[in-house]
Amino acid sequence: MFGRSAPLLVEIGFGGADFLVDLAQNRPEANVVGVELSLPSLKKGAKKLQTADLRNGRVVQGTGQLVLWALCQSGSVDEVYINFPDPWPKERHHGRRLISEKFLQLLATRLRPGGRLDIATDHAGYAAWIARHLEQSPYFASRLDSTYVNKDPNRLTTKYEQKGFDEGRRGHYFKWRRSEAPAPAVFSVPEELPMPHVVLNSPLSLEEIGRRFTPQSAKAENVHVELLEMFQSTHDGKLLAEAYIKEDPLTQRLGLVVRRRETGDLVVGLHEVGFPRPTRGVQLAIIHLARWVVGLDPASEIVRSNVGTAQLETEE
Repeated sequence: MFGRSAPLLVEIGFGGADFLVDLAQNRPEANVVGVELSLPSLKKGAKKLQTADLRNGRVVQGTGQLVLWALCQSGSVDEVYINFPDPWPKERHHGRRLISEKFLQLLATRLRPGGRLDIATDHAGYAAWIARHLEQSPYFASRLDSTYVNKDPNRLTTKYEQKGFDEGRRGHYFKWRRSEAPAPAVFSVPEELPMPHVVLNSPLSLEEIGRRFTPQSAKAENVHVELLEMFQSTHDGKLLAEAYIKEDPLTQRLGLVVRRRETGDLVVGLHEVGFPRPTRGVQLAIIHLARWVVGLDPASEIVRSNVGTAQLETEE
């Protein structure tokens, strides 16, 4: 991405990009990557880096978990910054918080030993949550004499940060480092898989298959699949199944296609809408849909497939 070998600094959730730009300006010897989901924030960050002529800065769309897991090799990251992550204050939403035992374990596999981890929050409840998870992790140690401090005069105060101060909130600044403790290598970079498809024979028409569709959920190991709706094209009659596929480290909402070829057989495959990634979860969703179609009529059968033979467990 940068055309050079240099220390890699990652900011997760850069928002307005003020901190990201300041980091790139003050660390010209480093490659700086900002990770963000919001398209407006991505455009703003890219424009600010370009305006400042900071060629050592880039932005990437995605979640912190996805980018670290899928795009970063083991031990390749030197520093990670997480500024004011969403605290998800309601107790029933705590599972959505970025900082967790699993995330810190993932981070430990990507940060080099001695690599830095800086986290900032102005939410007291989340600060206590972060403190507990860091203190319980064998992979990190504080660079300070305490778990966190309430002031950090050496860092840029962003507009968002100042707004919190103006409203009476207090900052909590964690400055930790990756310890020497080895972390289990359980977060392998996802492999590139072939575009999945299943060929089958069925005497049923596409119209009949579409009429008999019902929403369904299925799972296999760490993959959860929901087939939500099925639509039929008025142009060529093919069926489009709306699918939700949740798997680590990626969640996708995409379309699965059932179409009839000139040879008379049916093909179940992946639609290109939304630029889907052909992950293992997508493969499992396609084989599940194909088996559902085959199960509609005893004269139906799968002819060939490039997605293996794994089967999802249907949920009630």
